Amino acid sequence: MKNIIIVSLLAIIAVPAISQNIAVRNQVNAAADKIEPKVIAWRRDIHEHPELGNNEVRAAALIAKHLESLGIEVKTGIAHTGVVGVLKGGKPGPVVALRADMDALPVIERTPVAFASKVKVQYNGKETGVMHACGHDTHVAILMGVAEVLAGMRKDLKGTVKFIFQPAEEGVPHGEEGGAEMMIKEGVLQNPAVDVIFGLHINSQTEVGKIKYRPGGVMASVDDMKIIVKGRSAHGAYPWSAIDPIVASAQIINNLQAIVSRNLNITENPGIVTIGAVNGGNRGNIIPEQVEMLGTIRALKTEDRKMLIQRVREVVTKTAESAGASVEVIIPYESSFPVTFNDPALTAKMLASIEQSAGKDNVSITLPQTGAEDFSFYQEKVPGLFLFLGGMPKGGNKLTAPSHHTPDFFIDESGLKLGVETLSNLTLDYMDMDQKSVKKK
Repeated sequence: MKNIIIVSLLAIIAVPAISQNIAVRNQVNAAADKIEPKVIAWRRDIHEHPELGNNEVRAAALIAKHLESLGIEVKTGIAHTGVVGVLKGGKPGPVVALRADMDALPVIERTPVAFASKVKVQYNGKETGVMHACGHDTHVAILMGVAEVLAGMRKDLKGTVKFIFQPAEEGVPHGEEGGAEMMIKEGVLQNPAVDVIFGLHINSQTEVGKIKYRPGGVMASVDDMKIIVKGRSAHGAYPWSAIDPIVASAQIINNLQAIVSRNLNITENPGIVTIGAVNGGNRGNIIPEQVEMLGTIRALKTEDRKMLIQRVREVVTKTAESAGASVEVIIPYESSFPVTFNDPALTAKMLASIEQSAGKDNVSITLPQTGAEDFSFYQEKVPGLFLFLGGMPKGGNKLTAPSHHTPDFFIDESGLKLGVETLSNLTLDYMDMDQKSVKKK
């Protein structure tokens, strides 16, 4: 009973912090209505002219020009093509960062929309199409809209807003740095120092008008790996003369599958160990000297991440040794992101804001996602909250809607306005609240 009374009192206390902003919220909604056509037009323009990671030159110029037109202080060339806008409010208060990623993917578009991408580039030595097959074009357009809404309320802002337009979330060209990690290295969270960061991701399998969230681990860490199994070559007719790296690799692949099922407490969090590429040999009657494998390791808790990496190393090494082979295990090989972790206190504090933006019935907790997001790097430095915004047409079937990273990926643009409203309201509501409980000590 005591706990129920305390929760009820906290709910009563929390209501005025959000309710006192009803007039401001109405102002945000009206502004979002007014600029919705512009947001959609920006999205279509960026979609038609996609750019891969670290090459978002056109998008960066479009963003910088828009921010400058709003009287926002602009910095460009951060982490290659990143753009950061700083909007100083008329009143003192915290620094709230909002992030959008800008890059597209090496995918040939197959959607029937009039603004479909026809861009072609050379990627890994081959010609390929380029497509915004993950919705980053919508993220940029939404944040450009938020910048316009909040710039129009500058004199009433109780703090500073930092708009972070980030390149290369999907990864960088081989041998290059980029993405959130490089943005942080180049000082994006400083001058002025960020207190909290918000971000969202459009989702093609969540209905428009809906928002999903999860406190704690919401998206997985990712560590890719390269495994090189070294044996001794021989004629395929005389396998006893060889140390066969193909047989050893097959055993390694099978043994890796037991790590998640036998070492991970799956009642708490999921995990993934996947081998996605196996390369070795060039003829059926020749046992090759070595086999190379590529794979990925994913977890929803930092402790699980460490355990999975350790067990992969142990299983691969011992299995190779049992076959008489030697092995090199490279983890990470190219990609390494931490868990996307929504600060529980911040998530609880901002839930009412999210529910008032979308409607309580349209907000729900999502299951953990085994995809990864480099928004996680910001969350390692400051409290952060990452949301999923619906982009599937109303009445759509999430089981058949085209998924992200595919040629048929499709977003219903009627969901973009809610993204503008939600990020704007989160910023304003956070500025109205007591900051002490969510600042990192």
